[in-house]
Amino acid sequence: MSLNRRQLAAWMLGAPWLSPAARASTAGADAWPSQPLTVVVPFSPGGSVDVAARLVMPRLAERLRQPVVIENTVGASGTIATQRVIKARPDGHTALFGVASCVLIAPLVSPERFRYDGLRELLPVAPVASSAFVLAGRPDLPATTAAELVQLSRQQPGRLTVGTDGVGTSLHLTAEMLQQQAGLSWTHVPYKSGPQALTELAGGQIDLAVLPVALVQSFVREGKLRGLGVTSRLRAATLPQTPSLQETPVWQSFDVEAWQGLLLPARTDARIAERLARETAAVLAEPDLVRKLAEAGFKPMAMEQAQFIAHLERERKLLEATVHAARIHGAG
Repeated sequence: MSLNRRQLAAWMLGAPWLSPAARASTAGADAWPSQPLTVVVPFSPGGSVDVAARLVMPRLAERLRQPVVIENTVGASGTIATQRVIKARPDGHTALFGVASCVLIAPLVSPERFRYDGLRELLPVAPVASSAFVLAGRPDLPATTAAELVQLSRQQPGRLTVGTDGVGTSLHLTAEMLQQQAGLSWTHVPYKSGPQALTELAGGQIDLAVLPVALVQSFVREGKLRGLGVTSRLRAATLPQTPSLQETPVWQSFDVEAWQGLLLPARTDARIAERLARETAAVLAEPDLVRKLAEAGFKPMAMEQAQFIAHLERERKLLEATVHAARIHGAG
């Protein structure tokens, strides 16, 4: 008996040996997406993560031929949004536009409070974009380069303050990595958001801050802040005058970039995840979108799903080591 793919699928769906749940699963995967997608962004509108999502999601909607609704669910360093998606129906119509802070870091920093495993209870599907951070200084900081900052920090251990968007965030852990690698000591000042830290830094209330390129680049270009270095291996395209921190001897191997990516509830059908990964990769290959992402301080991440999962597993080990070395512990 010879059957084409459509006939075979129809025969399997009607096969008496398949359970009703199995038939429904097969039918659901074949019909996906059958309704608008909700993409949960764990931070407020206008932030760097939200900017990346709003650039990419309309293109994804066109390819999927279904609306993609961005829903900003703010609170607890992105963990409210993360837990919402973990508990969502695993039908492929609710996804998290996740970052390391909420997927990987929060359960490491506050295991008593956040009792979930982001790599077991979520299914990483596709990376979307990456961006470097900037180590920035207040306008009148008595150090104009990263090398001068190292010298100043060693002369005044613990005196310089460094702001981030909170305890146990990607920005906080990046600041800790910088200190650990160079043998420095700064005093951490956590804020509720990156924009708040940016405002305080520009006003001279703190000495340093680690902030996303997308958030800080206009302030550096206009001379309102000192861009001491970007955390990526290469200089950022939108901040060509700001060196990579690797150009400073104590940070010559430093290479940190933040990822943003799509994750689904863990029990989602693998075929849905494969389709979403494939369509996302196609969107990220569009030259016009690549250009717009670059203007906003991002670059597309080209990884297959298995590579993305392996990347997150490696990153979690690095972050766990940093959390333990710095003895970071959030509120229980």
